Amino acid sequence: MPRATNAPARRRRRKKVLKQARGFYGGQSKSFRVAAHKVKHALAFAYVGRKVKKREYRSLWNVRINAATRLHGLSYSKFIHGLSKAGVELDRKVLADIALHDPDGFAKIVDVARV
Repeated sequence: MPRATNAPARRRRRKKVLKQARGFYGGQSKSFRVAAHKVKHALAFAYVGRKVKKREYRSLWNVRINAATRLHGLSYSKFIHGLSKAGVELDRKVLADIALHDPDGFAKIVDVARV
């Protein structure tokens, strides 16, 4: 019986990892053992980063809304509370965009929230 090896699958696995490690510094892109470790960490950080990005955008929207509402003599929390009481279902992303690009329209929304 001929000796069976796992060479083709092993080569494919290693090439896949080394391809993902392209651009890493020094031996981190050349040595399979180091590259596999670094790729694993990079993928973990990328996963977390996608969650952090959402968090940071929501924070940015809140800051923009707060700045715009303060120009109209209202705090952020009172503005959001007024919107929920008035039944306005605009999310923070849309509110921040309106505040940035349409100040007159945002002033009308602030008047609705103030009542």
